[in-house]
Amino acid sequence: MIKRTKRIYWIALLPFMVITLLFEIFPLINIVIESFTVTGGGGFTFDHFIKIFTTHLYQQSIFNSVWISLLSAFVGIIIAFLAAKAANNASGKVRNLFTSILNITSNFAGVPLAFAFMILLGNVGILTLIGKNYGIGFLADFDLYSINGLLLTYIYFQIPLATLLMLPIFAGLKKEWKEAVGLLGGNWYHYWFKVAIPSLLPSILGTFSVLFANSLAAYGTAYALLSNNIALLPIRISQQYIGEVVQNQEFGCALSLVMMALMVLSIIITNRLQKRSGGNV
Repeated sequence: MIKRTKRIYWIALLPFMVITLLFEIFPLINIVIESFTVTGGGGFTFDHFIKIFTTHLYQQSIFNSVWISLLSAFVGIIIAFLAAKAANNASGKVRNLFTSILNITSNFAGVPLAFAFMILLGNVGILTLIGKNYGIGFLADFDLYSINGLLLTYIYFQIPLATLLMLPIFAGLKKEWKEAVGLLGGNWYHYWFKVAIPSLLPSILGTFSVLFANSLAAYGTAYALLSNNIALLPIRISQQYIGEVVQNQEFGCALSLVMMALMVLSIIITNRLQKRSGGNV
């Protein structure tokens, strides 16, 4: 009976395993092999990685992608923390409505998000015109088509995702902890910075890792907003595949491998920090 049940489970998992092999494992293996292959085929080489780490354009692309991802994740997680805390203290109806709005806004990214920001903060955007007409300098002078404008759009699409991920972690905070801190003579500072935040830190770090990867691989918003005018890893990868003919597939695979390595590195660092903070990984 047990063997039959296991066989049924394996059969049920078979479609998932096939999809994983075809669209995850095999492409990953191909990327690794192609990234160490001479352009056009014909041998093993490290030239692609040497070019990436010695050429200013690609160095700048890595730097821009990393710092935008780190900063947008950091700002997004702070705002999401406050939003999740407020939602956790609200009534059930308000929390359900808030979650529904988050589900909608978390999927609003890519090209539609870029166009929305163009309408609001572009050269003739609604908020830009309001700033010019009423002398509001930070609106009138804000340059959406710059790295700061791109950072703003990244922060925007990080907040809903971060809030959705952080909503459940507040359920782990027990009211008895706050009461105990009060009985021992502590205040809100002692509760949040000595008890609540340390207990939430492993989950916060996990959320930060997800946000970093989400921002690092983002392509649609950046391309629609700035096209090729900014050095970012996803955009440099796409430049290797222009038109119907592959221009430089091997070099594109090398860039992709670098981006995946950055994601893996962020996960490793996060896991170590989680272990130090007492999280279970």
